[in-house]
Amino acid sequence: QVQLVESGGGLVQAGGSLRLSCAASGRTFDSYGMAWFRQAPGKEREFVAAIRWSDSSRYAADSVKGRLTISRDYAKNKMYLEMNSLKPKRTTIYYCAADRDGCSGRRYTEYEYWGRGTRVTVST
Repeated sequence: QVQLVESGGGLVQAGGSLRLSCAASGRTFDSYGMAWFRQAPGKEREFVAAIRWSDSSRYAADSVKGRLTISRDYAKNKMYLEMNSLKPKRTTIYYCAADRDGCSGRRYTEYEYWGRGTRVTVST
């Protein structure tokens, strides 16, 4: 069974950096697409960035390009989200997601597996 466990969230000041991790287990992920989504209180789950596990091809939402970078460590079965120049934001939950079809799309409905999320708060 696929399990995704996020970590690395916390409180950080605006302008600071944070690295989120997602530990994936339960199978090999060569055919999978993986992604980060986020959800603020009262808002819909929002696409952040996606990566294809097999070849590490990736892309990000326009709103985060240049500040948030997705990557993965094939050997460790981990995915990361490097976040720099963070902007003030209420507590937002960042989720790791996996798509067994490897499409790595922007819609959260495309992803079958989800972690429980890790909370990030960016203070002023």
